[in-house]
Amino acid sequence: MHGPEPVAWALTVVFALLVLPCARRLVRFDHGGTGDTGTPTRTDDLAELLMTVAMVAMVSPVGGPIPAAGWQAVLGLAACWLALVWWRGRRDDEASACHGGHHAVTAVVMFYMVTAMPHTGHGSDQLALPAVAIAAGAYFAADAVRSAVRAVRERPVSRTVCRGLMGAGMAYTLFVSL
Repeated sequence: MHGPEPVAWALTVVFALLVLPCARRLVRFDHGGTGDTGTPTRTDDLAELLMTVAMVAMVSPVGGPIPAAGWQAVLGLAACWLALVWWRGRRDDEASACHGGHHAVTAVVMFYMVTAMPHTGHGSDQLALPAVAIAAGAYFAADAVRSAVRAVRERPVSRTVCRGLMGAGMAYTLFVSL
């Protein structure tokens, strides 16, 4: 992702900081998430951690370009796995299915970003199929706003704030790459 370097650094810091609550939720012994009560499960926590780490790698101004094949494999498998989890659980619990569906969409869009971004290093970083980027960016921008509203209304807010920041970062990354 290209854009102003201070913005890239700020996003890197924000996404790196989001790794902490994601990891903390994932390793808690008293997790309690079963997927049958609208409570996010360990699958949701693992998905959030994976997507956060992937965003750190995508926006970081340090290092070389993302090794596309490696990230395509990881994100492709994650998208398939999360879509399967969503498909199997969609009838059991509507709230849990919403989490799973969002994570599957996120993985698919991140796979798109890695795949559609030219990796030639010749200065152009525009995404192929810009209509997909616009639609995905609009989805994540809307989800970020929705998450911000939910964070004001609900407690605890950690997961909702993380989702909102991830959505805003995804939308920015998509729009700046057009």
